[in-house]
Amino acid sequence: MRRKRLIVLVIAVVAVLGAGAFAVLAAGQVKGSAAKTAAAYFDAWRKGDVAGMALLVDRPPADFFDRHRDLSQNLHVESIRLTPGPVRGTGEESAEVRFTGVRELTDLGPWPFESTLRLGVRDRAWRVLWTPETLHPLLKDGGTLEVEEVEAPAAELVTSEGAKIPNDSYADAYLDPLKPEFAKANHGLELVSRMPGRPDKTLLTRLPKANVERTTLSQPVQAAAARALDGVANSSIVVLRPSTGEILALADRLEDNFSAVRDAFPPGSTFKTIVAAALLEKGVATGDEMGCPASYAPDFAAAISNDGDVDRGTVTFADAYAYSCNTTFVEQATSRLSMEDLRRTAARWGFDRPMATGVGGRCGTMQQTDDTDMFSLDVIGQGTVVATPLCMATVAAAVQSGTWRSPRLLSEDDVRRVDGEPFPDVKLDEGVVGALREMMAAVVDHGTASQAGLPEGVAGKTGTAEVQDQTSHGWFIGYRGDLAFCVFVRNGGSGRSAAVPIAVRFLNGL
Repeated sequence: MRRKRLIVLVIAVVAVLGAGAFAVLAAGQVKGSAAKTAAAYFDAWRKGDVAGMALLVDRPPADFFDRHRDLSQNLHVESIRLTPGPVRGTGEESAEVRFTGVRELTDLGPWPFESTLRLGVRDRAWRVLWTPETLHPLLKDGGTLEVEEVEAPAAELVTSEGAKIPNDSYADAYLDPLKPEFAKANHGLELVSRMPGRPDKTLLTRLPKANVERTTLSQPVQAAAARALDGVANSSIVVLRPSTGEILALADRLEDNFSAVRDAFPPGSTFKTIVAAALLEKGVATGDEMGCPASYAPDFAAAISNDGDVDRGTVTFADAYAYSCNTTFVEQATSRLSMEDLRRTAARWGFDRPMATGVGGRCGTMQQTDDTDMFSLDVIGQGTVVATPLCMATVAAAVQSGTWRSPRLLSEDDVRRVDGEPFPDVKLDEGVVGALREMMAAVVDHGTASQAGLPEGVAGKTGTAEVQDQTSHGWFIGYRGDLAFCVFVRNGGSGRSAAVPIAVRFLNGL
């Protein structure tokens, strides 16, 4: 009996000792494991559950939520893929998980990174030991990550063929101001890392889309026009395609900020093309004979003289134009035309209107006058008449095609967007333009532009505009096939001596 009580006592003592040992073990037990905590953290991160992530972090900083939100918003993160490696113990109560990740950025695409998730036992539980570099190593020590815009380069304007504008084209004054019109929402982006005390580092780049816009300029025509002006100061060439109004070349070396598109000058005898059209409308024919005396004075008005006081006797109307007889034109105009007649004809040929080209511009003007002396000067392209080289190129183009067309340097849609609605085409009288073609051909065949080296098939009109106390302006307008042009040399001398040689170099250079 006594032995039985002893056995029971021993069992009781063992039980008490076992319970005590279990209590000691239970009191020192750590909740969870590094692997489970890491897995839960990565799972919450993939889901974007920042609150769930914070619950697994030991004493998360006050800006824990803001840091995650701001990084995702600032970098435009669409999604994140995380691939953890194995849990590796770094001490009795510490561990780490190296992992790779890929953030998908809306604007820059996939952005891979590598980092380390560190864990430790805190308050008898495995917790994430979070620092900013857990999000990304480059956030360590105050580093920042930002997506910034890359300034888009200016739009590149190219020829109608898609080629670069020729070097030294003398067209930059028109093309450079035009480039901002094509600077649409076209910018690049870059992901930049900034660390205090270190230079910025670009991590990802999306270059701006090449903004290439075609003009109507023709590469070979623009090159030929520019080279024809080499060495000739204060000069310009405007070349059009008569069938469409497209500007094929715009080479401008005018000085003192003058523009071949916007600034008007007295056109001299090239304006006789408009006067001839008005007289043809009144019934004058190219074969009609009329006088070309050295000097002519309308009733009660001052005398007008031919260049060099040349007396050509009796000539046909076509030859009066070919030889640029001032006296013939003044006599015929003052006896057959009113100022209103001439102004109406000039309007049909582009005068008194702006031009929607894509780079602005205007044609020409002629003021109303009742003064016969002034009207006589207007008839020979002096007086109140002024025109831009662009305007006179359209006159030549209209003779060739039979239709006056508004010139343009851009596509029709871009012209409307930049400059507004262009003036509609004007169909001209077929008999008038047919006669003008004959007359302009005579100028090159045996008139003021003959034996100058112009290629076969060229028709044109010279012009010399006197400028008070300065050298005259030289003009030459013309066409060959589906190409019309105006050469203008400001204060360069006569049309034949200053402008025609440039036209010869241009046409022979095509």
